[in-house]
Formats: sequence, C-alpha cells, structure tokens
Amino acid sequence: MSSGIKKDRRDSRHRRIRRKIAGTAERPRMAIMVSCKYMYVQFVDDEKGVTLACASTLGGKGKNNIATARLLGRQAAESAIQKGIRRVVIDRGGFKFHGRVKAVVDAASEAGLSAGLRKEK
Repeated sequence: MSSGIKKDRRDSRHRRIRRKIAGTAERPRMAIMVSCKYMYVQFVDDEKGVTLACASTLGGKGKNNIATARLLGRQAAESAIQKGIRRVVIDRGGFKFHGRVKAVVDAASEAGLSAGLRKEK
C-alpha cells in the first residue's frame, strides 16, 4: 500500500479508528462519509451488523458545503431520534474532524443527540 496516495492514507486512518470504536444497540456508531459530491450518515449497530437509521444529501439540490452539512446533521439526528436513538459514538471515517464532518456532528448534537468519540469502558 502506497503511503503517498490520499485514499490509502484515509483508509489506514479509518481502520485505526475502527479498532477503537464499535456501535451497540444502545449506543450505535454514527458513521460519516464525505465525498466530493455527497455526504452520508448512518447509525450502525455493529453487534448485529445492521443499519438502524440513515440520512444523506443524495437528491438534494444544495452544494456540498458546511451549510448543507449542518442540514444533514439535523436531518440525521431527527431520523435517529424517531428510531429511539439518543446516544451515539462518532466514526469520522478517517476524515479530519473539521469542516463538514465537524458541522454534521455539531448540528446533530444541537438537535438532541449525545455524541462521544469513543465507546465507554
């Protein structure tokens, strides 16, 4: 694996993060994916291997920017709360915790989700 390729470095960071966090039914993993065109959020129960709720910018006519990320965070939080999810573990997917990723998490927290970066011991 070439360390000079951007995607390989992100994948390496993501694997390192995933060793430390896992979602459960009580506290699912909030997986965030940011691409050039779209953003996705999934709430995953890793024990059962099931996606409990999700939200994305697919079909949206807005740009892929921080304002859209805030809307996605609120939409994801509303979807999770409808399913009875209040506490989550954040999985930033190997992306740096700033910009759009941070905007999604901040908006979800403001909308009522309790977010942490690691599972409780």
